[in-house]
Amino acid sequence: MPSTLLRDSRALGVLAVPLVLTQLAQVALTTTDTVMMGLLGTAELAAGGLAIVIFNQLRTMGVGLVTSVGNQTAAAAARAEQHAAGGAARTEVPPAPDDVRAIVRAGLAVATLAGIAGAVLMVLIGRTLPWLGQDPAVVGLARTMLYALAPGLLPCLWFQALRQFTVGMRRPQALLRITIASVAVNAALNWVLIHGTFGLPRLGLIGVGAATSTVHLLTFLALYLSAKKDKALAPLLSLNIAKADPEAVRRLVRLGIPIAATYGSEAGFFSVTALMAGTFGPDALAAHTAVNQLVYIVFQVAVGLSHAASINVSRELALGEFDAARRIKNTALACAAAVMTVVGILYVTVPRLVLAPFLDTGSDRALAIATQLLLVTAFLQFFDCAQNIGVGLLRGLDDTRSGFRITLIGYWAVGLPASWLLAHALGLGTLGIWLGLLTGLATTAVLLLRRYTHSLGRREADALPATA
Repeated sequence: MPSTLLRDSRALGVLAVPLVLTQLAQVALTTTDTVMMGLLGTAELAAGGLAIVIFNQLRTMGVGLVTSVGNQTAAAAARAEQHAAGGAARTEVPPAPDDVRAIVRAGLAVATLAGIAGAVLMVLIGRTLPWLGQDPAVVGLARTMLYALAPGLLPCLWFQALRQFTVGMRRPQALLRITIASVAVNAALNWVLIHGTFGLPRLGLIGVGAATSTVHLLTFLALYLSAKKDKALAPLLSLNIAKADPEAVRRLVRLGIPIAATYGSEAGFFSVTALMAGTFGPDALAAHTAVNQLVYIVFQVAVGLSHAASINVSRELALGEFDAARRIKNTALACAAAVMTVVGILYVTVPRLVLAPFLDTGSDRALAIATQLLLVTAFLQFFDCAQNIGVGLLRGLDDTRSGFRITLIGYWAVGLPASWLLAHALGLGTLGIWLGLLTGLATTAVLLLRRYTHSLGRREADALPATA
């Protein structure tokens, strides 16, 4: 048993580790933008932060639309390998490299549609900002920032579609190198465009948006060229979206809409709790924001484990290996528990050190609240990770609707009411909000994992007559 767990952990880690590091590098990318905007002034930081929130919300929804490219690619690639090895008799659908190529085209087509629609929506949102009660001094800056960010959404989603393709083919190594390089390139472009060095015009805040859009384009081109040099990826890579199979596009959209809605629902859940924290005063909101940022950083581990587990489930099911698919759940949860235990120990033993980068430790009340919240977060982050893994596991079964429905129950029907009752009715304040978050995430995790076990068992039972 220990040897099996070790072997499965290694198989999961081959995908998960590069993805986790890539996610952390992307956090560094957005952090660089925030630091640069802060150097420009308070109004610029407020306006730029507002524009980036809008951009990230649309980007997240777009990423959800193309996320299933990885699962579809993994399954098609596994069938192709099985067929080449003489195991086609075990597979109902004869596989071919054309299957993967069709998925790539469809993914890029969906990314193109989402990127164009999202860019138009960003421009429209920029025009409506005055009607949303925003400060007039911030509106003009935020609008121009949105205009500069809008062109970058298209190559950003192209990159995400190619990223899912490379992950589905279990060749994600180039992702990490490209993302790390993009952090340095972004910082340099920010400085050059903000201050107008090398004879360029001084763009200020617009320079941050222009730099971000340029980096998205460069990272897409870098990943494309890297894939073209890869002997395993190059024959399957096709950018001719004009030849995209309408049925493949419809399938990706059908799978992607619930994923996009799930991502949006989770983001909205945490946004509402931030508004709730703000009702308890600036110290409470500062503490909530600091701890939430910590959760966001550690959450990138969950994202990497979730994607890796999801891809591996798609692959094992395509091969008819149900026991392996069942073990993936246990392996991913064991890895999550190990990481979150280490993080939780740090939260409990050295809270001031952990909070120092995000919170003014001179604010005694905010620090006291944040330290209290860390005790809850030590347990909350395991369930946060587990529920994200659960969504990924179900995605491996091509079941994205169940994940969306369950997260609606866990976040909005359980978590949000629990947060309000504990915070207000029981008078626990910000601590009550986070206990409610813990309740909602734990409920979501249990329901998702139970659904996966049930669905996998039913899938295995349905396959028995065909393999008998």
